[in-house]
Amino acid sequence: MSSAQSVQVRVTRRFNASPERVFDAWLEPEMVGQWMTGPTVRDEEVLRLAIDPRVGGKFSFLVRRAGEEIDHVGTYLELDRPRRLVFTWHIDKEGDELSRVTVEISPRDTGCELTLTHEMDAKWADYASRTEQGWATMIDVLIRVLAQG
Repeated sequence: MSSAQSVQVRVTRRFNASPERVFDAWLEPEMVGQWMTGPTVRDEEVLRLAIDPRVGGKFSFLVRRAGEEIDHVGTYLELDRPRRLVFTWHIDKEGDELSRVTVEISPRDTGCELTLTHEMDAKWADYASRTEQGWATMIDVLIRVLAQG
């Protein structure tokens, strides 16, 4: 996907948690289930969380929302603990197009800063604002989950 044919959304947040804890929260199913999917984020039921946390490994987050099963799937392209994750992102019912998500984590004096960039085909430009808000909501929940324990 070339940048001329894509749209990007970006979300940046500060965490009062170590870069390692923030990084690991993206790869541990029990953590993902607390902040990326399920009732803490939106009105949905988690049916399956499968993660193979290695370069080339795949993930699947299957949920039921408003009576419909939705499977968020992808493949890990880069894993550089605790600094960077890059993965494809796709919702099964939305065709064959893959988007790309890059998560960069930088240490700060206290905690760290996370910047997520989601690059998707320009045909999804009308969904950019909704995509940005969705990631912002999930990352804000992650901040709360990590602060609790």
